[in-house]
Amino acid sequence: MSNVNKVILVGRLGGDPTLRYTRGNTAVSNFSVATTERWTDASGGKQEHTEWHRVVAWDKLGEICGNHLAKGKLVYVEGRLRTREWIDNDNIKRKIVEIIAFDVQFLSSAHKSETDKNTDHEYRKEEVKKIRYN
Repeated sequence: MSNVNKVILVGRLGGDPTLRYTRGNTAVSNFSVATTERWTDASGGKQEHTEWHRVVAWDKLGEICGNHLAKGKLVYVEGRLRTREWIDNDNIKRKIVEIIAFDVQFLSSAHKSETDKNTDHEYRKEEVKKIRYN
């Protein structure tokens, strides 16, 4: 069996994406996506945990994400994990895990509607804009 490195997220943007271009004029967009898990504990109390994910989108996908996504928008992201390591200016070894996106779908506007608040996991097809880059 071959190896698999695949990530699928549905969450909200934590801030507006940054869009820049490399020296070779390749677009690259960086943004963070929050996913929140909610549950009821043994004593009946409501609990939640939010996980933050760093996402990188390249080329045309990066340009589209950088120009059309905004803080609070609900997105579907599909990609692969990549770990980078470097030594910072203070000579400290740093490590970061990123998701290299190859599919992004815009699922909603920046603000939650009453429908979104009650059914975050259900999306109307007409709201979905699909962008794929391979």
